Amino acid sequence: MGWLITKYLLTAGVVVLVSEVARRSDKLGAMLAALPLVTLLVLIWLHLESKAESKIANHAWYTFWYVIPTLPMFLAFPWLLPRLGFWLSILAGIVITLLSFGLLALLLRQFGIELLP
Repeated sequence: MGWLITKYLLTAGVVVLVSEVARRSDKLGAMLAALPLVTLLVLIWLHLESKAESKIANHAWYTFWYVIPTLPMFLAFPWLLPRLGFWLSILAGIVITLLSFGLLALLLRQFGIELLP
């Protein structure tokens, strides 16, 4: 139980740190948010807990493919924000990401890469 609490605190600490830095500096906050800090923590947790190299490698592999469909949302959100307001822009970003994910999954299936479970 102590290990689980430690993981929660460290992972939450990363999110809080990034949001606090972003409050003070747009560019530095965005740079930190763009770093794969949570993914690196997950890889570390997987290594420490299971040491199953195939599981760790698969996580990194699929994370790469799952990041790609999030990128259109980061372009659309700043454009949508002044037009729709914060919450509708967030909702639109979620829809854009889901649609992008579906399209990428269909495209990659043609190359033998299965993203959907």
